[in-house]
Amino acid sequence: MNTDYARLQMVNQQVRGWNVYDEDVLAMLKNLPREDYVPAGFEALAFADTAIPLEHGEHMLTPTQEGRLLQALGLRGGERVLEIGTGSGFMTACLATLAEHVTSVDIHADFVDAARHKLEDAGIDNVELMHMDATQELPGGKYDAIAVTGSLQSFDPRFVDALSPQGRLFVIVGESPAMEAKLIERTDEHDWQTLSLFETDIAPLVHGALPRQFSF
Repeated sequence: MNTDYARLQMVNQQVRGWNVYDEDVLAMLKNLPREDYVPAGFEALAFADTAIPLEHGEHMLTPTQEGRLLQALGLRGGERVLEIGTGSGFMTACLATLAEHVTSVDIHADFVDAARHKLEDAGIDNVELMHMDATQELPGGKYDAIAVTGSLQSFDPRFVDALSPQGRLFVIVGESPAMEAKLIERTDEHDWQTLSLFETDIAPLVHGALPRQFSF
């Protein structure tokens, strides 16, 4: 397979076709080797618009979801970014290519270790990876952008609290099969505004779903 051509077709036919027009995002996706981040045996699906399975029942975002997420955050090179859910490390690499620094956390230690090796091999060194359950705690500090790569059954305001003024948060909220991708911008210390982006359906963060209610 000619991976450069397949990657170009992915961007032009899928990502751009789903209303992603940010030229920085499109150029990055054309050049970053997504095939290096998919699990062994799934290389042929690296450029398909499908949720490729990972360990622990997790999945990569699809290329179109990745493009819309990156476009929504509007990174221009000087931002400090927090990623919730390292996963395969591909979105981490995308964010690190577009921003100044990325802190990425994941509840699965093996994801963190595997992503660290992939990013080091790619020469991406503006990333800090942490083994952490983001539903219980977050890294300290404030961030210009936050990307939550798993869904939440209900919105968690702690993520807005971790934003700098005018910081932007991408998050998917709701229950399957109709979840809503949102862009949330912090407008001042105690307020934010929300923009609905699109409907989708992705797996929740571990512990991101509310406990089932007892029936009597």
